[in-house]
Amino acid sequence: MDARTGSISRRMFRLASVFAFWTMLGAPHSLSAQWTKVPAPAIPRTPDGKPNLSAPAPRLPDGKPDLSGIWNPPPGYLRNLALNLKPDEVQFQPCAKTVYDARAAGLHWKEEPDANCLPQGVPKILLAPAPWRIVQTPERIFFIHEAFNLWWQVFMDGREFAPSDDVTPTWMGYSTGKWDGDTLVVDSRGFNGKVWLDQLGKPSTEALHVTTRFRRKDFGRMEIQITIDDPKAYLKPWTNTVEVTLLTNTELMEFICLENEKDTRGK
Repeated sequence: MDARTGSISRRMFRLASVFAFWTMLGAPHSLSAQWTKVPAPAIPRTPDGKPNLSAPAPRLPDGKPDLSGIWNPPPGYLRNLALNLKPDEVQFQPCAKTVYDARAAGLHWKEEPDANCLPQGVPKILLAPAPWRIVQTPERIFFIHEAFNLWWQVFMDGREFAPSDDVTPTWMGYSTGKWDGDTLVVDSRGFNGKVWLDQLGKPSTEALHVTTRFRRKDFGRMEIQITIDDPKAYLKPWTNTVEVTLLTNTELMEFICLENEKDTRGK
């Protein structure tokens, strides 16, 4: 076995337990096992009683779109955030291209955040194969993720992010939001430069600025447009769009993944 083959094999072993659990979590979870007397969700239904996911998107009393609910991402984008984009749409800085090529070849498997149970960051956490919930209030919107029990918040009170030496860089960044018609526009900055944008290893730096636009197309579908702007890693901003689907009659499960947990050490 050569060094490259061996490193990829060890990497796959480390990730196997996490991916297997994600696969299990990708299926809806019945409420009947944990609760009794569960109220029927207030969702539109077809004449035969099934959820009408094609019904119009709901709105709050103030007229704003209601994005709340449990959402499930599509497959493929966790591995490759540039899925379905043309090759020239993602243009790397030379140093970032070197890093990406080595990661995609499996040469830095020990550093992958997923393999070490570290946070996946924004936007990658939105694309992990596990559902997540939006909790919407007038002043803050919360994203609660089944994957790794992570959460992050979007401030809707008009504040702006002000970078300075006193700001502690984070995995999930600092997010502010505003409405552009029926679209929620979220700006996330203040990242720690350790985030892999996908499993292939697209890099990011502390200069990363993620703009995420959420538009609920109907009751059961929401479009998410993700723009990556990181001038230290890419020659120009690039954008991809994914569609997530609403899950009904389900709740989030507990998913514990601890750094250096024995099942992820590759032994």
